[in-house]
Order: sequence, then C-alpha cells, then structure tokens
Amino acid sequence: MRRKEFAMNENEQEVESFLQEMTFGFLGTVGSDGMCRVTPLNFVYGNGYFYVHGSLAGEKMKHLKSNSNVSFTVAKEYAIIPSYFTHPQLACPASAYFKSVMVSGHVEIVNDLQEKADAFSMFMQKLQPEGGYAPIDPANTLYAGQLKAVALIRIVPAKISAKFKFGQNLKADTFENVVEALRKRGENLDDETVEQMQKYCPFHAGE
Repeated sequence: MRRKEFAMNENEQEVESFLQEMTFGFLGTVGSDGMCRVTPLNFVYGNGYFYVHGSLAGEKMKHLKSNSNVSFTVAKEYAIIPSYFTHPQLACPASAYFKSVMVSGHVEIVNDLQEKADAFSMFMQKLQPEGGYAPIDPANTLYAGQLKAVALIRIVPAKISAKFKFGQNLKADTFENVVEALRKRGENLDDETVEQMQKYCPFHAGE
C-alpha cells in the first residue's frame, strides 16, 4: 500500500470489528477461459476464515473448481469529501473516506455438516440476531437435507490488507476544516465520519 498512514494491517482487533459489522463482500474468481468474475455475497468471518455460500452448481462454482485462487473485498464508504471543503477552486482535493479490507487466498469447499451448521449459525446471528428460528443442528431432520444441498465455501486467507482512510494525511488545520464542514453538512454518515476521523488521525492519538 502506497499511503502507509491509512494502513491498518497491524490492528487486527479494528479490522475484525469492521468485518463483524459488515454483511456482504465481493468474491473475485477466474474461470477456465481466463475471464474474471466478481460476485457480491453475504459473508461471515470466524476462526480466521471467511465463509460464503450458494448453489452447488452455477458459474461461481465452475470458476472455483477451475481455479481455487480468489480475492475477497469488503468496503464501506462513509462520506464523499468535496474539493471545496479544503480548496476554493482546485478540484484535486475531492476525496472519499472509507474502510476496506482486501483478501487474497484460496477456497475450500466444506463438506463437514457440523462445520456447515456452525458457519450458518454465524450467518443467522449476524443477519437475524433477534432469533426466531430453530438452532441449526445437522442432527435435526429439519436441517439435515438443507445442509447437504447448499454449498459452503471457506476462504483461506494468504494475505489480508486493510485501509481505513479518514484524513490521516491532512495537516491539522485542514483536518479541522473538514471536520467543521462535515458537521455543518450533517448528511448520512457525516457525524460518524467525524468520529472515525478523530479516532484514527495522529493529532488525536493518545486522547
């Protein structure tokens, strides 16, 4: 990564917290014809692995059987930063503040029914935390057939890189100008963006 001030690779707790917050990412695969495919998918992260699921057949599974090497990306945009927040005329300062995690590795198809049940339990805890369903257990006839009929894909990371961009490269006065402009605008995630800026910028380290 060229801009080291945005790197979060050494802060595993922050990266994992972000991954637990997010519900979908983008799986990159390459087919036997050399063509690339990017598929948006719900995911969970646990025990050092990413899990996604889908049909036992289809284009995605053809790609994975042809080439098990994949990429996986998770990202969240917090705010667009207009150029006029920091310069009255120049367009170049226009930017966006975001968090992203990029993974490269390989996939393994999970056949063990207990691991499938555990992974789908994580999916439900993330996507339906209020409950309202029977616990997922391969011994339960309600789930045994369903677990066998669905493909669970384990992504084994070889490399994980994370980038959290929140104005860490700005000078103190410019940084405060952006904070003030975001507070004044007050749209969407602007308040949360200010919190993230103050959390990660070097001027607030140790506060």
